[in-house]
Order: sequence, then structure tokens, then C-alpha cells
Amino acid sequence: MSPKTGPGGAQAAAIEGERAYLLRYARLQLRDPAQAEDAVQETLLAALESLDSFNGRATLRTWLTGILLHKIHDGFRRGARDGDAGDSDAAEPVEWLTPDHSLHVKRLCSAFMEAVGKLPERQAQALLLGEISGLETERVCRKLGVSRGNLWVLLHRARTGLRAELDRRGFSLA
Repeated sequence: MSPKTGPGGAQAAAIEGERAYLLRYARLQLRDPAQAEDAVQETLLAALESLDSFNGRATLRTWLTGILLHKIHDGFRRGARDGDAGDSDAAEPVEWLTPDHSLHVKRLCSAFMEAVGKLPERQAQALLLGEISGLETERVCRKLGVSRGNLWVLLHRARTGLRAELDRRGFSLA
């Protein structure tokens, strides 16, 4: 029985509907389209196989992103092991994967989320829907009940507020 025709068919379709978002996210993390596609494919398969473990405490997108992150990290660990074994085809570790850089990224992410939390609610919503989730402008406008012009003002103010807060915390975005 196919997942789309079985009992979890609606969930399977919803999972497949997140493919484009997951692929954008994976490409940002991996910087290699082929590796990103592989990671997303593994993520979707893992999600379909473990639909029963999705309890709805997080959004579907958040749950899938967590699975994707685990797949990406598993790939890094596999690559490191393969490199240690003397495999000439193994890619060299990327500089941004150093422990210092990882710590910096974690601190930046934490500062970013705290800075978003300090924004006025409408600005934060516009930023999260338009910039982070990647929704089309028209959908964001409908969700927020604003015009395109008003959305651009909200986004400009949100970006300006984020930049100021991150600069204040020592994360220059220049």
C-alpha cells in the first residue's frame, strides 16, 4: 500500500509538500546541490517511515527540518570517517565546520532568535513568513492582512531592527 493511498496519505502529501523548503534549507547548509538533494530524499524517506512518531507538538516543517539536520550531520560524520580511512574520493572538511565556527554559528542563531523575539509582533511575523519560511509575497500579505507596500515597510523595519540588535551583540552583518 502506497503512503499516499494508505492511512497516512494526507500526512504523506503534506510531507512531500515541504520538499522545496527542505531543499532550499539543505542547499544553504551543504552548498552542494547533489548532496542537498540526497539529504532531502533521505529526510523524506525517514519521515514517511516514522509518521507514527510525529505527535504534533512541533509543526510538520519543524519536525522535518530536525530530521534533515540529523541527516546532514550524519553525512558530515560519514565524510569524516571516510576521510580518515584514506578514501581519495572523500571531500576535505570545509573550513566552516570547525568547532570554533560551529560555536559562533550557534551563538549567532541564538542571538538571531532573541533579536526576532524583541521585534514588534507584526515585524517578526512578516520576517518569519516572508524571509525565513520563504512564502510568496501575496501569501504573506493575505496572512497578515496587509498591502505589498506595508509588507515591505514591515520587512525593512524588521531587518533594520535585527541588524541593530545583532550589531549590539557583536555580530556585524556588514
